[in-house]
Amino acid sequence: MTQQVPSTEPELAGVRNFRDVGGLPTVDGRRLQAGRLFRSGHLAHATASDAEFLGSLGLHTIFDFRNAADQKLEGPDVELTGVRNVNLPLSDPADGAEFWKMVRDGNMDELRSILADGKAADRITSSYRSIIKERTAEHSRVLHALAEDSVPALMHCAAGKDRAGLSIAVTLLALGVEREAIETDYLESNAAHRRYKVKRTSDSPEAMSPEVMELLSPLFDARVEYLRAAFDTIEETWGSVDRYLEEGLKVTPEVRERLREKFLD
Repeated sequence: MTQQVPSTEPELAGVRNFRDVGGLPTVDGRRLQAGRLFRSGHLAHATASDAEFLGSLGLHTIFDFRNAADQKLEGPDVELTGVRNVNLPLSDPADGAEFWKMVRDGNMDELRSILADGKAADRITSSYRSIIKERTAEHSRVLHALAEDSVPALMHCAAGKDRAGLSIAVTLLALGVEREAIETDYLESNAAHRRYKVKRTSDSPEAMSPEVMELLSPLFDARVEYLRAAFDTIEETWGSVDRYLEEGLKVTPEVRERLREKFLD
């Protein structure tokens, strides 16, 4: 059983990919409580009504995984009264501002050179693997914060798909959520109303042609093989999720139990 609780998510005007992760089942038959863990794209363009809704969630902490280049492009998050905002940059899913400038500005030949023949998907897969191996300190900090006092929490990056998606997945692994349920939640980012809007400098027909959209698609898709590459990296590097959590993230069984007390029914 991997369905979430029935959706009551709002139609947010300026925030994409928002959802409550509540309802996901754990391997021991429990469920993640609603209203404890949320995920979304960035909050920089939240409208007044969006901010009012977000402010009604009782959030303790917002984890913003964007880097300085992201924030320069989109702007800072809206401020929510009484909510702590923790900026914890993770590796960019496609390796930096220069790459994304090419995506926005590049002509067809340039885009083919960096994205065609599986190179776009390979770039995302490689980034997922790198985040798991190289960002253990950041994920450790998130889990320890959640175990202490940071609940309810919202996690976001730019699109809410890659960096936030991995951080949500790591949190759900620590809570013992079923692997299939983690994948199902991750793939929800593909829903049309959730997807990050492709940004191109030109809005000409050529700039947004079917071939361009096909080249860009792997960057903006949530593909289960991306997430499974992260899971494979955990197994290859640490041998098991338990060892990854305890040795890689310094999350002891006692910390995991505190997490379960805060999040599970």
